[in-house]
Amino acid sequence: MSAESPLDTVADVLSALADPTRRRILDTLAAHGEATATALAAQLPVSRQAIVKHLAVLDRAGLVTGHREGRETRYAVLPARLGVTARRMDRIAADWDGRLSAIKRLAESAPDPDEPGAAGGPGAGAAP
Repeated sequence: MSAESPLDTVADVLSALADPTRRRILDTLAAHGEATATALAAQLPVSRQAIVKHLAVLDRAGLVTGHREGRETRYAVLPARLGVTARRMDRIAADWDGRLSAIKRLAESAPDPDEPGAAGGPGAGAAP
């Protein structure tokens, strides 16, 4: 069995977080430390069964973990994969910032086509 690549991790996390209900569940768990599906359903406008399904998606993405306490399963946030995803998104943002800065420098260093004597501008090619 091969190890999951960081890009797979990011894809799993972004896919899980694409749903607003799952983001609210994650936010609620982060605010309260841990909770059961029943407690989450009491705080969110979603049935307990739907909460359980959303928690399964978050669990597969490595964003939450559940542990049994008696008859209940208590869920808590696992922040490691969020950190991996945030670092990846930061690198992507930095790459784009670099590209946009390079485009801006090129645009600002290009001659103004409206200036006399500029290539293609008024008076271009005219003899002095």
